[in-house]
Amino acid sequence: MSSEKSTDRRPVIIFDLDGTLVSSMDDLVVTLNVILTEEGHQAIPPESVQTMIGHGAKVLLQRGLEANGVAWTEDSIAPMYGNFLAHYEAHIADHTRPFPGVVACLERLKARGFRLAVCTNKVERLTMPLLAALDLTRHFDAIVGGDSFDKPKPDAAPVLGAIERSGGTKAGSVMVGDSVTDIDAARAAGIPVVAVDFGYTPVPVNELNPDRVISHFDALEAALDAVID
Repeated sequence: MSSEKSTDRRPVIIFDLDGTLVSSMDDLVVTLNVILTEEGHQAIPPESVQTMIGHGAKVLLQRGLEANGVAWTEDSIAPMYGNFLAHYEAHIADHTRPFPGVVACLERLKARGFRLAVCTNKVERLTMPLLAALDLTRHFDAIVGGDSFDKPKPDAAPVLGAIERSGGTKAGSVMVGDSVTDIDAARAAGIPVVAVDFGYTPVPVNELNPDRVISHFDALEAALDAVID
């Protein structure tokens, strides 16, 4: 990941992580259910966990407790959250892999002169090792986690921060994500958004009015060309 601020400012393609760049569902399901069952609660079926992802690990854990009918407070959830982070970090890429076509697409976008960034609601403590484990870090000029700024997505700050940290320009930049969180963040930042339809969202992305929807990373470049002025 480059830390240099180039005077050659270029458009940035900003990617969400879970459900967009990587298929991380299996590792998240396992971790959530290990923590819940250790506390005597019921495991959550994978199809239900899929609708809980997108706002970071703490919210995922909160939703897992709520699905069990368990009330929580910040104090009561703190030890469980610490255990969640430790377990997930230790098993962060047991099953997680980039979606088909991701690496080749990133390489093509770089060759075309785009800067690339990750903007996820996963905390930096988990984002950095996951990208490193999958050998993806080298593709990105900036990596922004859910705790990199005061507010996570759907606030505009992480998206605009990813552009700035990439040494890029907002003009011509595009968000790529899989959920309403990404779409709302892009709208707040004033940039177009391309949604993937294979990610983790309780509402189909074509119902959320992104600028374009793709079903494979082979289609991303054409979608970008269509939305960039």
